[in-house]
Amino acid sequence: MATWTRRIRRFLLKNGVVSPPHPCAGKYCKTSKPPRFTNSEQEPIYESNDTYLQTMRYPVRDRVMFLLSIKAGLRAKEIALLTWSMVTDAEGQVAEVLALPNAASKGWGGGRMIPLNLTLHTALVALHQRQGDEVYPERPVVYSERGGHLTASSVTKWFFHLYRDLGMTGCSSHSGRRTFITQAARKVSEVGGSVRDVQQLAGHASLQTTQRYIDGDTEAKRKLVQLI
Repeated sequence: MATWTRRIRRFLLKNGVVSPPHPCAGKYCKTSKPPRFTNSEQEPIYESNDTYLQTMRYPVRDRVMFLLSIKAGLRAKEIALLTWSMVTDAEGQVAEVLALPNAASKGWGGGRMIPLNLTLHTALVALHQRQGDEVYPERPVVYSERGGHLTASSVTKWFFHLYRDLGMTGCSSHSGRRTFITQAARKVSEVGGSVRDVQQLAGHASLQTTQRYIDGDTEAKRKLVQLI
């Protein structure tokens, strides 16, 4: 039966009845960079009470999920494995820093400390209050319908469907992370930092990896050479 299914699909592909799937459909594609967002594109998704996220089944949770990507630069796996112990202090209140251990990240050295963006901090406080007594250190921040951890694949699919429904072609779960890293790199000099700080926020073992995420700004380059 499987053989006949493959033969039928090959016939349909050959005759243009269906299109071949992209090899990275629904996932972060390493062969091309996922689009990043400008502030004017990202803010309408989460800023007001009349956004697409507010129409979803778990609007408070989903707002946090989106902000973890775009305001903390977390990967899908990191969002899935994030627990309240990583974002709360000794008194159980939402802390000022997200402490991501290596076990919840990529590779052996992806763990890092990420100061919480104010908008993300406020969203986490709202989710913390909403969950009330259900919050405990090892409970996932971004939970499934049954209250357990989502898988990295589930988070990836959630972003895929979000951007598809918003008509944001080509965006993936990595788009928010790429936006975070690019914007951090452009603004880090304003606070006296360097690309090394961006590397640490991103959890990259190599500075070269961080540099691959950063989009060059042609206008900025023009202005820069005039200052030399």
